[in-house]
Amino acid sequence: MHGEYKVPGGKLVIVDFDVEGGALRNVRVAGDFFLEPDEALDDLNAALDGLPAASDAKQIAAAITAGLRSDAVMLGFSADAIAVAVRRALTEATSWSDYDWEIVHDDAVPPRTHLALDEVLASRVGEGRRKPTLRFWEWDESAVVIGSFQSVKNEVDPEGAEKYGFEVVRRISGGGAMMMERGNVVTYSLYVPAELVQGMSFADSYAFLDDWVLQGLRALGIEATYQPLNDIASPLGKIGGAAQKRLGSGGVLHHVTMAYDLDNEKMLEVLRIGREKISDKGIASAAKRVDPLRSQTGLSRSAIIESLKQTFASLTGATAGTVSADELAEAEALVETKFATREWLYRVP
Repeated sequence: MHGEYKVPGGKLVIVDFDVEGGALRNVRVAGDFFLEPDEALDDLNAALDGLPAASDAKQIAAAITAGLRSDAVMLGFSADAIAVAVRRALTEATSWSDYDWEIVHDDAVPPRTHLALDEVLASRVGEGRRKPTLRFWEWDESAVVIGSFQSVKNEVDPEGAEKYGFEVVRRISGGGAMMMERGNVVTYSLYVPAELVQGMSFADSYAFLDDWVLQGLRALGIEATYQPLNDIASPLGKIGGAAQKRLGSGGVLHHVTMAYDLDNEKMLEVLRIGREKISDKGIASAAKRVDPLRSQTGLSRSAIIESLKQTFASLTGATAGTVSADELAEAEALVETKFATREWLYRVP
């Protein structure tokens, strides 16, 4: 068995081993991490040797921690990272380089169509009918996109939304409400096979799938970091948030919205952001939660997107693609039967 895991913002961990009699044998941990003293590597291998192959990530990490000498220092990786690498080996997970990737950046469609495309394209990737894809959204309408489990009345001020022309729509993933003002957000979706995040917890998969955009933002001069569970941040504040949905077809949808420019006064009129929502951010005002990309880079929105596309292409070898007429037709039909219906929007009133 062979498993690899690149720690987001850290180092590569590689684990090779055999499975004999339902247990891990001949374990060899390797990677470009830092570990002191040298003998601690033997501790890692010994801690894993003999573990049941059915062990989950928590059990594997606990065994590593228990078996590691007290003066050991791990830099760029952790017991949890090794556990992920082991689980990815056992579940025969894939890596970014195992796929031919596409980047889609088509013209704007209505907000509901964007949400329907997310479901259609993620499903098709899971079914093997589309290459794994990165899709950037274009906007010519403004919308408030609420999470799958949010209450409309708790999240949106109807008078504020109507005043500024924001349509309210519901996506298939969980998470919080996002104010998508046309021209002022950078939104993208990743459609990937479940095998790419096999062996990872949901939390691990968020960090794993966000790592490329952190590299892209750093290339623009932003000190971007991942903040569990689903935030992308910088020393100046939150930049954006991610949401994820795993579909029965075997596809995974991971989408991110980042603020390019933000009218805080407008946001507070359109969204209901309560004290509990901001209390865990260590701030006193919702208006101070987000620091947009425009102020941090001085670049146009289109220039930022082009730079991010180049980063993704350089990391994955992705080529340009487009949404097919057939895929768009399927999405538009799904708008009519699902995303445009009151039953869907008010599934949580």
